[in-house]
Amino acid sequence: MKNEDLYQYILGIADNSLILGQRLGELCGHGPTLETDIALTNIALDLFGQTRSYYQYAAKLAGGVKTEDDVAMLREEREYRNVLLVEQPNTDFAFVIVRQYLFDEFHLLLMQELQNSKDEMLAAIAKKGIKEVSYHRRFSGDWVKRLGDGTAESNERMQQAVDDLWRYTDELFHLTKADREMIGQGIGVDVSQLRDTYYNTVTELLQEATLTVPEQEYFQKGGKEGIHSEHMGYLLTELQYMQRSYPNMNW
Repeated sequence: MKNEDLYQYILGIADNSLILGQRLGELCGHGPTLETDIALTNIALDLFGQTRSYYQYAAKLAGGVKTEDDVAMLREEREYRNVLLVEQPNTDFAFVIVRQYLFDEFHLLLMQELQNSKDEMLAAIAKKGIKEVSYHRRFSGDWVKRLGDGTAESNERMQQAVDDLWRYTDELFHLTKADREMIGQGIGVDVSQLRDTYYNTVTELLQEATLTVPEQEYFQKGGKEGIHSEHMGYLLTELQYMQRSYPNMNW
């Protein structure tokens, strides 16, 4: 391994997009309207496209014969570094939208800063993907306002989703060992410095959507260290099925 910390840092970013893209992919053909269904599918494809670039870079760092597919599909559950938020299931459309928005707001802040990375590859990926991430944030934010300030039922469902998912937001700003090493080298983004901006922006939008910000004292974490929720195993079973059933398969 040329640089273990850089490899782990890349996984910490890429795995979020992979797992959230997989969750959105589960909705293909099940959206509330045709337009929304296509939009969510396109967001999933955007995330997969971004994560592919990260995994190609990670495979190069790993050396040997490892490919982007090996990095994406053939790790054990404890080797994935995504936050718990993105692996939460598609309970209903309100949960899908709130989960998406809570991640998108963070993702946009991260990409804005990652463009300034001293690592040319990471900076290039961020510059290429930031327009897509900006659209994702606008799409999910508009839906939060539309449903939050909609009917009594839509407001109730959105508030339930916010209450249930809020506990996963603080993990977005935790720093792992790899994060600290890359920050020290000017490669990584110090996401802990983004916390206040994130919560101020999210709070403002939720209030505009007539939703109440939870008064959360305890936040759940563990995903960045490979300790995931019970949902992750089921998700990986579907994600990895083809690669594990037909090793080295070529189309």
